[in-house]
Parts: sequence; structure tokens; C-alpha cells
Amino acid sequence: MKQRIVVQAVLHSGDKILLLRRAQGRPGILGKYELPGGTLEDGEQPDDAVRRHLLSSVGLTIENVSLSDVLSMNNREESDTQHVFIVYSVQGVSQTEPITLGRSYDKYEWVAISQIPQNNLRDSAQAILGVYSQLPADDEEKDYRGRDVKNTTDSSSVVIYSDGGSRGNPGPSASAFVIMNHDRQVLDQGGAYLGITTNNQAEYHGVRLGLERALELGYKNVEYRIDSMLVVNQMKGIYTIKNRELWPINERIRELVSKFDSVKFNHIPRELNHVADALVNKLLDEHKNDQP
Repeated sequence: MKQRIVVQAVLHSGDKILLLRRAQGRPGILGKYELPGGTLEDGEQPDDAVRRHLLSSVGLTIENVSLSDVLSMNNREESDTQHVFIVYSVQGVSQTEPITLGRSYDKYEWVAISQIPQNNLRDSAQAILGVYSQLPADDEEKDYRGRDVKNTTDSSSVVIYSDGGSRGNPGPSASAFVIMNHDRQVLDQGGAYLGITTNNQAEYHGVRLGLERALELGYKNVEYRIDSMLVVNQMKGIYTIKNRELWPINERIRELVSKFDSVKFNHIPRELNHVADALVNKLLDEHKNDQP
């Protein structure tokens, strides 16, 4: 099964959001309303992609976008493709701001979520807005387990993408993971805000979190894909661990590894680790008021 990574924007003006009506595309989506956004290009960062699509689809130059959610779905429009949606929130847009529609659209509307007619929405917009309207308030505890995903243990073999980041190194840090099967369907995802640590510690905690969740779900064979060459080579034993702060995390990971039939670590370019990276940045953004 193919996979497509798509960015979507929920533009707020008071209690209303912006929807666009499709004038081009497959017969099944013509006349349907959707959120602004589109496909992520190779090597493009998600926040840059959502700004690009906002400019091309509605003619708005938006600087401040906030990561809101990440979810995946298989829809009836493209049954052979799994879509991973990286959803951004844009607050404070005025309804009087001029909208210049791209050629794919013929109409736009500002609509309250509670008043959106579901039969006029694309499947993807229904899924995103259904989740979006149920998101917890900023002061509620959040976790980032995948919402519209398949949490099954039909296969004992999975792929885990993990990432960690520190704004300051050391500085405010977070870690995240995404578990997929070999058809690239998202099975689970999660993350944690770590407080003040280093980038390498955050990368290691991403590995730990992913292994702990995979063990909970009963998977036996794991292939790790990480964009940190240091972590990959240290886990393979190619590099020695000289930083004592990494020793306890490394020991915990090796304890977890021993509980699986096999765990392999492979390095990937950062541009292939979009979803885990997006989850890390979401956690950091949500805890920015905690930062000194």
C-alpha cells in the first residue's frame, strides 16, 4: 500500500473555520468541501508546506501556524493509499481578509463546526474535523496515541520511526515515535515532553518510548528507523557511549531489546522522518510556556 503525507490547515475566525469547495479533481470529490492544504514534497518541512498551500489555495501569507494533530486514515476515495495528515491550526484570521481561490476551488465558506453538513465534506475533512472538535483543552492532559488508526497485532513485525529534539541543547526537549507495519500503515504513535535535556538524550528517549509501546502491543520483531547517526551507531556498538548521562537510558533500551525476538537499528535522512519530527515539535510548542 502506498502512503501519502498531507498537511491540512484549520483556519479560525471566531467560532468559524474556512472550508473550500472543490472545482477540479476526481468525480468523487467535485463539489465537496475540504480544508486548505495538500501533499508534502520531498525534503519539505511540514510547516513550510502548509504555508505554501495556504498561499496557493487561498492567497493568504500566514507566518504563525501551530501544529494541532497527526492522524492517519484509509479512505474510500483512494483505497490503495494510506494518508497521514499533519494538521495545523491558524488562529485569528479575519473573515474580511480577501481570499483568492486557487484554480482547484470555486467557492469558500466560513462555517461553525457544529453546523457543517457532513454529506458535503470530503472523507478526509470529516475525519480531521471529527477529531479536531474533540481535542482536549490546552490545560488538559494530552497523549499522542494515533486516533484514527489501526491498533492491531496481526503481524509480529513492525517498523518504528522515532525522533527527539532539544531547543537549546541542553534545553526544553521532547521525544516521539510512530509505529508502522510494513505496508506503512500507522499502528500507533506517542510522545513525551522531557523538560531540560540534551538533543542526544531526547533521541534516546524516543527509542525507549517506542520500544516500551511496541512491547505493550505485543510485537516481537522491530526495525528502528532513526535520523540520528550517533544513536544508530551506538546501538549497533560501532560507537562507544562516552556521555555518562546516556548510560542509564542506553541500559534501559538494551533491557527492552532483550525482550524482543529481534530489534534492528537503521539510519534514515531527516526528511523521511516527518511524522515523528512533527510530534516532537508539537510537544515543544505546547510546553513553550513552561520554558524559562
